[in-house]
Amino acid sequence: MGIRVHELAKELGVSSKELIDKLHALKIDVKGHMSALDDDTAFLVKEELKPSPTKARGITRKHVKVKGPEKKAKAPAKVKAPKKAKEPKIEAKEPKIEAVKVEAPKVEEKKIGIKEQKIEEIKEEHDTAGTAQCAVPVKVLKIDFPIVIKDIAIKLCVRPADILKKLLDRKVLATINQALDEETTRSICGDFGYTIEKLPSFEETYLAGLDKTADPKKLRPRAPVVTFMGHVDHGKTSLLDAIRKTKVVDKEAGGITQHIGAYEVMLPKGNVTFLDTPGHAAFTAMRARGANVTDIVVLVVAADDGIMPQTIEAINHARAAGVTIVVAINKIDKQNINLDKVKKQLVEQGLTPEEWGGKTITVGVSAKTGQGIDSLLEMLLLEAELLELKANPEQSAVGVVIEAGLSKGKGPIATVLVSNGTLKIGDTVIAGLNYGRIKAMLDDKGRRVMSAGPVKPVEILGLSGAPKAGERFYVIADEKKARDIAAARQMEAEKKKLAGKTSKITLEELYNKIKAGEVKELKIVIKADVQGSLEAIKGSLERLSTEEVKLSVMHSQVGDINESDVMLASASNAIILGFHVNPTSEASALAKQEEVEIRIYSIIYEIVDEVQAAMEGMLEPVIEEVFLGRAEVRQVFNVSKTGVVAGCFISKGRVPRDAVCKLIREKEIVFKGKMSSLKHFKDDLKEAKEGFECGISLGFKDIQKGDLIEAIEVRKVARRLK
Repeated sequence: MGIRVHELAKELGVSSKELIDKLHALKIDVKGHMSALDDDTAFLVKEELKPSPTKARGITRKHVKVKGPEKKAKAPAKVKAPKKAKEPKIEAKEPKIEAVKVEAPKVEEKKIGIKEQKIEEIKEEHDTAGTAQCAVPVKVLKIDFPIVIKDIAIKLCVRPADILKKLLDRKVLATINQALDEETTRSICGDFGYTIEKLPSFEETYLAGLDKTADPKKLRPRAPVVTFMGHVDHGKTSLLDAIRKTKVVDKEAGGITQHIGAYEVMLPKGNVTFLDTPGHAAFTAMRARGANVTDIVVLVVAADDGIMPQTIEAINHARAAGVTIVVAINKIDKQNINLDKVKKQLVEQGLTPEEWGGKTITVGVSAKTGQGIDSLLEMLLLEAELLELKANPEQSAVGVVIEAGLSKGKGPIATVLVSNGTLKIGDTVIAGLNYGRIKAMLDDKGRRVMSAGPVKPVEILGLSGAPKAGERFYVIADEKKARDIAAARQMEAEKKKLAGKTSKITLEELYNKIKAGEVKELKIVIKADVQGSLEAIKGSLERLSTEEVKLSVMHSQVGDINESDVMLASASNAIILGFHVNPTSEASALAKQEEVEIRIYSIIYEIVDEVQAAMEGMLEPVIEEVFLGRAEVRQVFNVSKTGVVAGCFISKGRVPRDAVCKLIREKEIVFKGKMSSLKHFKDDLKEAKEGFECGISLGFKDIQKGDLIEAIEVRKVARRLK
């Protein structure tokens, strides 16, 4: 039958990793802790590694006998070494001669450089007369972005007019007090022979010290962070629910996870922190964030469905994050399922199961019956053991914001995952643009806790606002420094906003602004209950924007819809989209007064579908011409009151009275328009059918014998977004 590596490790009282290393040393090829060893190999390994005094002596004797001659054989090699030592000596001299040769031109280059600098200085004294004084130019410029053109000119020691000329060459109109972005600044400075180096801010310098690698002596083993990923409705949350023995699915709209949840599960052999990320395509950004903070990804694949589009996305995110993937094939309790088919699909995605000779662990599970869950947990702990995860619980806490939002009773709250250190009540924390002293901490079950060590998820209260999901947080001892860093970040955010408003205006953009009447735009205001959902909605909607129909998110924020949102939507002619939030009574009344549309949703993909439909409605429809019939002009009559009437024979199809007609002469369209009348002798006709004769008046005088009249129906077909 054989035995698995991890089972043998347990029997011998060593870790799986240690046993794998020893097996490799004994030249026994194993791929992982799930690899099977046959009975003979297992017996030999036990004999080799079991601590037995008599056998141990026998081994030492053997080693002495075998290794003795080897050592003697190696000794002469060391004696012979000095004979060959002459060659490296000659080689060692050659680089020294070359080094001397290289040094000479360097001195000349420096001398030439000094002369050139002096000449440039003399020229610049005349060129920059009346402008600000500047230092001697250097090849590397240290700049803080964004920077105004006037300041760039001072640093480059040129006239501002020279920079404006360079911008004009790039078809960019600018003024002396306009800020330039990093890319444009690098390009301009490159023209003058300079390279740019961005100055590190006080915040970057200070936080770099907090985020340093911990002292190896203080590192302690930590629990793994496991993320459940996969396609929508494949049972990720149900599986996690079975592990946690709680009901998470019941709380989510439509049974679909709308938020990232972080949960700590106590197991007999150790703790595991689980992240449950949503599975729908609209939540790609949230899924990616889950993969970036995790150690192991559990890819949940339904046995009856197999690999789906979002499953492939999840695999790509996990690979990009460089984390271990364990596949859980769910719903194995169902009838008529083909596990080999699912495994074949996994192989196509580069995830070859261990039983098929690969390295990917696959476990069959059922969230409904609980089958295989213990095996899955055992595999997760074994994988964590191989990863040798460690953290320093003694340093200042550093971690990631998993989720954030506003609570009516609690104010701003944030779910955080501590990466390193220990977070305590009373610590001053900075996260994104917000900072504050922690007033209270709650674990994933809502119980108050005093501290949180590495990879423990907790909800913290006391921040000045709701930070963005995915932001790093730091514990800072000095509250004043935390306030200064938050203020500097807010100023930086304002700078970026201003830089966006005063960004470069190209000549092409000026031309496009003149034609702006042709561009259609859908403006929206988004309000959501938590930051993660807000980002997912915003990202999904912005991807719908096309050249013909532009989608602009005027404002996006966490919290209920208020009067300010309605006023903004009214002024911008925008619609308001709410996700798991409600408008205040004042906002509802104002929206009715201002005729602003407010739409509330509980499932994200419904928002995307409805907005896409609205945008497609704004597209100009495609005009299609449907051929109805053809008439040959056999005689032309001039009738008083009516004008020119064509005596026709219907050669194909039918010609209705209300059809649009094309008068064709020698394959060219001479006239196109509605017909004035359709008659058979003196009787008015609704339509003339194939094989009949009729008189057609087009209200057009130049009709000739032999012309063709084609009847068409003009249809407007709604267009779809590409």
